[in-house]
Amino acid sequence: MHSTSALNQMGFGNLLAQADGVALAVLLLLLLMAVFSWYYIITKALRAFAIRKKADTVVARFWEASSLGDGIKWLEGQRKSEPFSKIGLDCVNAAQHHEKHTGGRLGDAMSASEFVERSLRKAISRETSQLETGLTFLATVGSTAPFVGLFGTVWGIYHALIRIGASGEASLDAVAAPVGEALIMTAIGLAVAVPAVLGYNFLVRSNRVVIGSFDNFAHDLHQYMTTGARVDRGATK
Repeated sequence: MHSTSALNQMGFGNLLAQADGVALAVLLLLLLMAVFSWYYIITKALRAFAIRKKADTVVARFWEASSLGDGIKWLEGQRKSEPFSKIGLDCVNAAQHHEKHTGGRLGDAMSASEFVERSLRKAISRETSQLETGLTFLATVGSTAPFVGLFGTVWGIYHALIRIGASGEASLDAVAAPVGEALIMTAIGLAVAVPAVLGYNFLVRSNRVVIGSFDNFAHDLHQYMTTGARVDRGATK
């Protein structure tokens, strides 16, 4: 009878019923961490998948265009949701801007190659920042959630010691609820941290592939805009 009663006191429902303000605050913080972690993991994974799925088509259609004007029209049609199109259009606009202002102070200060390269670097940095949004949060959750749970554990043990002191005995019935609270807090902290760490590692690897594709496309654009011809990659193999 005593064992069954003690086990019942160690459930999550009893934790919510017996938790004080500090314990509830810890639970709420862990809940928020979990919700935002899964939000970033799911949305960023879907975003990276969509970019990688569409990248080859967007880049290939641009290079297959009969003229630069047709290629620009194709990129403009994809611009709202596609980073490769934004990079391409920024490069074209930079080249056209430099050509228009050649002979002025801007043209004298910087060559077309340097001007286009700076524009491409800026575009890649912008798109990379958008890809990496949320990664810092995931890393923070992965490193701090166990300690937040540990704080809840320490708080539960503190309550157990208070109850022992008040009752004068260390029976399981006396300390079951606060000890159960401590164990559950530890488990929740780990349950929040592990997906955040795994999600962070997955997204970092996925983003690295996408960023590499950005660099390759930017290199080809830079060569085309400054020399008038795309580098023949087959010739270097």
